[in-house]
Amino acid sequence: MLKTKTALVTGSISGLGFAIANQLAQAGASIVLHGLESVEIGAQARQKLIKQHGVDVMVSHADLRQPTAIEEMMQLAELRFGRVDIVVNNAVVRHFGATDTLLTSDWDEALAVNLSAAFHTARLALPAMREVKWGRIINISSVYGQTATANRIAYITTKTALIGLTRAIAMDAASDGITCNALCPGTVPTPPIVARIAGIAQRDGITLEQAESDYISSRHPTGRFVAMENVGALAVFVCSDAGQDITGAVLPIDGGWTVE
Repeated sequence: MLKTKTALVTGSISGLGFAIANQLAQAGASIVLHGLESVEIGAQARQKLIKQHGVDVMVSHADLRQPTAIEEMMQLAELRFGRVDIVVNNAVVRHFGATDTLLTSDWDEALAVNLSAAFHTARLALPAMREVKWGRIINISSVYGQTATANRIAYITTKTALIGLTRAIAMDAASDGITCNALCPGTVPTPPIVARIAGIAQRDGITLEQAESDYISSRHPTGRFVAMENVGALAVFVCSDAGQDITGAVLPIDGGWTVE
């Protein structure tokens, strides 16, 4: 389905980003993995995709806080593959804190990584996409792009802003065969979430199974985690021919969390 395409997924050496990259590789796309993990861990992720899917994979450790580093990453990807056809902006930093307690440095970092980096990857990928009249930009927002909770001012603000960015890019690029959509996952079993649930179990003196059930059931009517591979499958769908008329959309994949 995507054998002639190249996909860049930020924050993809592990966790949800790797699951998305894995699904795109399974569909045939060449992959640019990205993350701040060690060179060794990045190489292991690269070899896993190559072994499983036989696709070409490169790894970037670009610091998304720096626009010049993003520019270098995109240039290297274009030198390797010709162009980047699919951009998935998944990288995220999470800083917990209320409006009057969050550190200024944490606010600035969240804006840079969660929001500005998505703008930069899009602006840098768009010229080549316009030349071939095809492109897919996917911004990984969150249920918190559509709702809110206490003590997450930076995360909620940036995930909400990603939806506005998505709509603006979609309108700018719609006439050139390029789509831009936002996916809004609920709770997926990433290492930070699993660790948080383990901490709750220890704090409350309950089993890990009970803590997980309580945590998920309070969010998802389905009573289970959102599977990371299903988020990846949704990304593949919007990249497919069947997704060509979906642009500017905000697509929840949240186990019913945001149902009203």
